[in-house]
Formats: sequence, C-alpha cells, structure tokens
Amino acid sequence: MNKPRIAIVGAGLGGTAAAALMQRAGYSVRVYEQAPAFSRLGAGIHLGPNVMKVMRRIGCEDALNTMGSHPDFWYSRDWKSGDAIAQIPLGNFALREYGASYLTVHRGDFHALMTSALKPDTIAFNKHLKSVEDTGSEVRLTFNDGTVETADIAIGADGVNSRIREHLLGAEPPRYTGYVAHRAVFPASLLGTDPFDLCVKWWSEDRHMMVYYVTGKRDEIYYVTGVPQAEWPAGQSVAPSSRDEMREVFAGYHPSVQKLIDATPEVTKWPLLERDPLPLWSRGRLVLLGDACHPMKPHMAQGAAMAIEDAAMLTRCLGETGATDHAGAFALYEGNRAERASKVQLVSHNNTWLRSNEDPAWVFAYDVFNEPLTAPKAKEAAAVAA
Repeated sequence: MNKPRIAIVGAGLGGTAAAALMQRAGYSVRVYEQAPAFSRLGAGIHLGPNVMKVMRRIGCEDALNTMGSHPDFWYSRDWKSGDAIAQIPLGNFALREYGASYLTVHRGDFHALMTSALKPDTIAFNKHLKSVEDTGSEVRLTFNDGTVETADIAIGADGVNSRIREHLLGAEPPRYTGYVAHRAVFPASLLGTDPFDLCVKWWSEDRHMMVYYVTGKRDEIYYVTGVPQAEWPAGQSVAPSSRDEMREVFAGYHPSVQKLIDATPEVTKWPLLERDPLPLWSRGRLVLLGDACHPMKPHMAQGAAMAIEDAAMLTRCLGETGATDHAGAFALYEGNRAERASKVQLVSHNNTWLRSNEDPAWVFAYDVFNEPLTAPKAKEAAAVAA
C-alpha cells in the first residue's frame, strides 16, 4: 500500500528533522516555509546526547561533531564571586554514559546541515499558511499566495504561533512570561586572550546569562540571558538592545560577564513565551510537534531537542501502526511524548536545570528510538479519533 503524502508546515529544526527522518522511512514529504530563504541568524544551540542520537539516524552526527564545540563540563557559577556552584561532566563522560556527544554549535550552521540532508526541492519557500481544511479524505492547505496543496497528513511544526494549532484549538496568543532573552554572537577574538569556560551559566536570584562557543575552532562565542521585564509589546518578536542596557541589567555581575558585555558588537532581545500543556496534539489528519504544542522557556536548552525528539517519535509511531492508521499513530505519539515534553516544559519554566550537581541522565540518556512504547490511554485514543 502506498505510504501517505506528508505535508510539514514550518521548516525550523523540528520540521526539518521530521522531513529528514520521514524521507528516510520512505514517505513522500513536502515542507512549506513562510520565510523567503534561510539565513545564519545570530543564535547558538546545545545539542545533547538525546539529540545527537537522532542526528545519527539522519546522517549528520559526524559533521556536527566536527562543526561544534565540545565542552568537558557545564559550569554553573555564582553571579558575583564566579565560584562554581555546579559542575556537570560532559565530554567523554557523555559519550560513555549517555551514548553520544554533547556539543554547542551555531543554530544556523546546524539548521543548514540538517537542510542539506533533505532531498532537493523538499522545501517550498514563501508559503505562509492562510487556512487548512481536513476533508476527511485529505488535507487542503491554502497559502497567502493563492496556491492550494493537498496531503494525506499535515504536521504543524510552525512554532509558538502555529496556524495548525489555531485550527485545532482556536485562536489564543501565547503567554508572555515576564522575561526576555538577550542574544549576542560575535568573534571570540574580541575578548582577547583570557580563557573563558566553554559552557557556563551565570546565576543570580532572578536572572542569568548562558555563555558558550558555537564552533569547533572556538572562534565565535554566544550568550543568551533570562531577565525580568514587566511588559512586552504584543505581536513584536524581537527588539534591539544595547551594551548600556546589558550593563544595567547585569550590574554587579562578575568581571568575566562584564568583559563579555563590553565586547558585544550587537545584541537583541526576545520575549519568552509559553503555553500551558494542550488538551490535544492532533485531530483527524492534523498533528502538532515542537513549539506548536509545547513552547517553553529556553532555560534547559532543550526546546529544539523536544521538537526533534517529537519528529523522531512521530516517524517511529507511523511505522509502528502502519501507514494508513494515522489516528492510531498520532495517539501513540502523544501517549509517548506528552509526559516527557510537559516535564521539560515545567523544569524550563522553573529555571532550576543544572543549578546544582544533579543527575541529567533522564534527559541526556533518552533514546527516542529505543524507549519502550506505552499504549495510549483510552481517552487519548478517543480524542484523536473524534
């Protein structure tokens, strides 16, 4: 029997991972991306062993290991004294204990590498989804350019403001958390010759700064913050910041942090948005993954990881149930992802991850391809089939 035609809305990290995995499983996949093209945006990303096991299946693991920076430890440091309040072993320990490496890399480089793993012309650009209709026999996707595409299954990998989520559950803006993230990436040469930790999070009571290198050569460094800000303009996705603002919000922080701020050529800030866990992840021929169904603060560095794990689990479940039983596959997928994603969402919200010398194995040792699958609860299966 022919495998279903799969439409993926959104070519971010989760959508691209889903496309790569599903193509390797033999599905016909088309990805619809609203951006006109991709660019190397100024952001870094952590790739833990749980993600690298998925990259192994896609064929990107070796290239990523060459491309990224490999910290031996995740340090958590006191904001003022610089004392290590936690030191989490990574490096060879991660390889041995968790089954893959832990690395940090530029998000744009990572995304470009995954995109190159897709078949040519898999991604259609300038496709802003206007409406979606599940006819019962297929999904009809209408875009702002007037084009209409059809598929047997549509996956909403379209982020925190997902149109697929909106179709399933109604219009509801995500919740502003009261925190912003400042982001800056720049040549490490601007810092001079003083050594910096390869991966460190600076903590005070109500704010933090995460700092790491994003290349194997350690010639580019990145930081991202979590800082309270009472209000954020609705609908605005990014705003310029400045060294002066950074100096103000990190006044009194350790000299290493001040040196980073002083060297920063350009910095932006972004609102941190959340949703409560959704009542459903799918209905009919439509299903959600990643930020479309569980957006979270970036404080565990696991947001993209959860989207990539979702993509792998969804691919696995489609194979488990058979190509035509999408309702069964979606119920199995949600039944084996919702609890883990919700837990990561909560820990990210609370911003406690690796602040002390805890055991991160429940995150890093996870292997989405070898986890025992549990049958979906009856109410989940009934809701998906409705």
